[in-house]
Amino acid sequence: MVKWNIVSVSGGKDSTATVLLAQALEAENLALVFADTGHEHPLVYDYLVYLSDAVGLPIQTVKADFSFQIERKRRKLESGDLPGWTDAARDRALAVLKPTGNPFLDLCMWKGRFPSAKARFCTDFLKRDPIIEQVFLPALDAGDVVWSWQGVRRDESPARRYAPEFEEVGGGLFNYRPIARWSAESVFEAHRVMGIEPNPLYKMGMSRVGCMPCVNCNKDELQNIALRMPEEVERVMEWERLVSDAARRASATFFPVVTDPMISSDADVSYERHGIGRMVEWSKTSRGGRQFDLLAASADPAACSSSYGLCDAG
Repeated sequence: MVKWNIVSVSGGKDSTATVLLAQALEAENLALVFADTGHEHPLVYDYLVYLSDAVGLPIQTVKADFSFQIERKRRKLESGDLPGWTDAARDRALAVLKPTGNPFLDLCMWKGRFPSAKARFCTDFLKRDPIIEQVFLPALDAGDVVWSWQGVRRDESPARRYAPEFEEVGGGLFNYRPIARWSAESVFEAHRVMGIEPNPLYKMGMSRVGCMPCVNCNKDELQNIALRMPEEVERVMEWERLVSDAARRASATFFPVVTDPMISSDADVSYERHGIGRMVEWSKTSRGGRQFDLLAASADPAACSSSYGLCDAG
């Protein structure tokens, strides 16, 4: 029986700190795995190459595959086995419904919708499941023990506030969250001590690294992405068109509902169900969407910006 210590890496600060800690603790049979969602910024892939070289460990990449689900949906559409679809909607969906090889897009094409803050099926389908199926289960089926090291910190969000540091999942699988009590400052200090550069996205105004953009990104994050990375917005706009064509109601938007506390009850603007292009325009406004934010519009897209003080640190 072998005990495997497997760290899930994302290219973000917390998973990188977890890798560094695992090496410092000389964890035996240490392995790194990255679940590629297909919705990452190109700099994430570059950073993973850098990190692998810096720590001297290969990073195994896994991807979800939804070709079976898409083909099954096609067969049901062709046979008329999906109720509520008009002939026009069916023909429109069949014209675009085929695997693209991009896990995030294929998942949304199959579902006919994008994930949302209330229905974050993306994490399970794109990250958890492929890692379990392609990495953990082969080891567990061989009778080995797997410790799944996860870069989860309790102060990241209310949902993680009570995340246990260690728990038994069953069948020889254990979840280990060694930095659960760490602060963001501690995470970047680990980078500094070990001589590891943080992901450059953190100096480009990003508070998180992962999907670009995340369905949970806030107004300021979306504004920054549109300013610095307009190509990412254009990509999602094209995805909205494809997923809408694959949807029964011909409507699928990346940000289905947005609630802004600055919008009063008598606001003459509705933020229900519209696409990323409209939301980018909204992100450039202040006063509840009533006034164009000139300061934000004049920002230098090449300037260093960090909510973690990394620019001040040099």
